[in-house]
Amino acid sequence: MNKVEIKPGVYWVGGIDWDIREFHGYVTPRGTTYNAYLIVDEKVVLVDTVKHHLFDEMLARIREVVDPARIDYIVSNHVEMDHSGSLPMMKAVAPNAKVITSVKGEKGLRRHFKRDMDYQVVQSGDRLGIGKRTLVFVHIPMVHWPDSMVTYVPEDRLLLPNDAFGQHIASHERFDDEVGWAVVREEAAKYYANIVMPYGEQVKKALAAVGGLDIDMIAPSHGIIWRRHIPDILAKYVKWADHQTEPRAMVVYDTMWGSTERMALKLYEGLVDAGVPATLWNLKTNHISDVMTELIRTEAVLIGSPTLNGQVLPTVAAFLTYIRGLKPRKRVGFAFGSYGWAGKSREDIETVMSELGWEMPVPGISINYVPDDPELDAVREAGRAIGQHIKR
Repeated sequence: MNKVEIKPGVYWVGGIDWDIREFHGYVTPRGTTYNAYLIVDEKVVLVDTVKHHLFDEMLARIREVVDPARIDYIVSNHVEMDHSGSLPMMKAVAPNAKVITSVKGEKGLRRHFKRDMDYQVVQSGDRLGIGKRTLVFVHIPMVHWPDSMVTYVPEDRLLLPNDAFGQHIASHERFDDEVGWAVVREEAAKYYANIVMPYGEQVKKALAAVGGLDIDMIAPSHGIIWRRHIPDILAKYVKWADHQTEPRAMVVYDTMWGSTERMALKLYEGLVDAGVPATLWNLKTNHISDVMTELIRTEAVLIGSPTLNGQVLPTVAAFLTYIRGLKPRKRVGFAFGSYGWAGKSREDIETVMSELGWEMPVPGISINYVPDDPELDAVREAGRAIGQHIKR
């Protein structure tokens, strides 16, 4: 695949990773891209690089436009190795290029590569003239690393925000209107839910920082470039950053001998009785990253596990650890499960829900061994009560 001119004199020259199926602990069934952008003006600028194994692919695309030795600046918006991994190799073919990065970006790059690469450190708001164009640098710390920044080209109304607004999609198409809103929204939601969610307050600050910019294209460093659905994805980021949800419910569980699963099914029935859209997620067959993609929009999260060796099942423990780190807020929680002689699983689940500040308006339920019909009726009523609560 050749380079793609996304604006006059601005080219996508990144790499496509068709085979990757796991990234940062979550599944990526559509693969991903590492996007790099070449700006050709009086000065030649490369914005970000690619993961090391795709360096030759990126370099071939650059060579379609210019001799790489002509590159004057390499902008490193983010230190993480999927974007900076090719930087030393790029410097070898562009020896005169200065590496532009943030203060913390320089520290991170020095720690990663243990060498000087002719760094030029920029502060938030700094501007660099490259001919007819100006590059404006805006720091967005903790979206999602301390060094993160965006590069804005006002003359092209172009925002190059690195990981912000990204998605994991490997595609021949480069633009959102070519792939379609449904697919790009789903992958953007999954990306946000599994990487960016803990940093909602920082995302709000970043949105405020770039909110006054005149933008008609957002070109992130993963996935598809936004040109048609910019208002839609900005609205989603505002909603996600504020942990806004829909009146929906999800039942997340694992089971050992079937008792907790029977409870999960009854909770689902009760939620449906209350007229609430609900989904079931068995952690034996669903990856936690896919569960998070649903959780990002769901208000009520019901989590169940039997007790094993005085603990929740390992799959549920992993999920609880995962959401502890991702910190979803403003949820309604409910814990349930079965036990034999030591019923502690429900308490462990409720502890995590309390740490996250979730409301628990309906008391959780633990059932000894195998639930009977009256107990299952009570479980169904609990599901109905949760449904009625979120519909209020």
